[in-house]
Amino acid sequence: MSIRTKKVKGTLLLDGSPQSIEKAAAILRKGGLVAFPTETVYGLGAIATSQEAVNKIFIAKGRPVDNPLIVHISSIKHLYEVAADLPPEAPYLARCFWPGPLSLVLRRAEVVVPEVSAGLMTVAVRMPDHPLAQQLIRAVGAPIAAPSANLAGRPSPTTYRHVIADLCGRIDAVIIGQDCRIGIESTVLDLSGEQPVILRPGGLSREDLETALNCSVHVAGSKFMADKPSSPGMKYRHYSPRAPLILVTGFPRRQQLFIKILSLFYGKQGLQVGILNTTSGGKQSKNTAPERLAAALYRSMRTLDARGVDLILAADTISSGLGLAVRNRLRKAATRVLRV
Repeated sequence: MSIRTKKVKGTLLLDGSPQSIEKAAAILRKGGLVAFPTETVYGLGAIATSQEAVNKIFIAKGRPVDNPLIVHISSIKHLYEVAADLPPEAPYLARCFWPGPLSLVLRRAEVVVPEVSAGLMTVAVRMPDHPLAQQLIRAVGAPIAAPSANLAGRPSPTTYRHVIADLCGRIDAVIIGQDCRIGIESTVLDLSGEQPVILRPGGLSREDLETALNCSVHVAGSKFMADKPSSPGMKYRHYSPRAPLILVTGFPRRQQLFIKILSLFYGKQGLQVGILNTTSGGKQSKNTAPERLAAALYRSMRTLDARGVDLILAADTISSGLGLAVRNRLRKAATRVLRV
């Protein structure tokens, strides 16, 4: 069977067939860049043991070199190859939640080039819960370093079309898969210190981690910020649509009323206003609404950008479950936050 491919501006579009996966793996082994689907967002992969290959990620994305990447593996046994001096919590949490949207920050093993970790002695590691991602990593036979497959600062891609829009002509190939199920990035948990700390809320909730660890888990705030962040999403403005985004926080009913007032106000000034639906009202339950909001968040941002809106208004969300991750992304994307 021949490999079904299409080339657009020098970037190969590959289907999910075994032949295409082997083609993508060959590109990675030669030091190229391949975008691939995961359960969270699309990742932009390079072999994590090659300095030259990893540096291409930063160039393609326009990503600051002090913004670390996450290493993706296909088996828990590989955790012992890419990380050193593992605390007992690491293999335990891996058994609990891998494959899945949890990245563990641990001491970096020498096999992983320093550029992956922005020169730090730690490395973030995860095992994606997506068959194409796992097939690709196994075919490569080496760990893959991968941030989200978008231009730096843009909303993360949850479909291959988003990847093409941002990176076509900048990378070697894109593996076409179904839309990403979770829709926001993995939770990054730092296990390199005395206490576990969530550096980036994501697709695994703090409540699930606290249940597994049987202790409270802190979420890093501004006092944890450093000149050299140990996790993606800590230092720079991220996940941003092209249009300015105003985030309205406070009591939910006041949020909705104030957004209506703002929409009318800016509309009368001739601006095209987009509303980002980030509330859990209506008949949606509090347990399921955050999951739906997370899955649609980046897609909605990009849809509003495609409409050419001048301004985006968004209501805040709850701070439990995946709502915490959605809230984190909205604050990262916002140009202004208003409390009502």
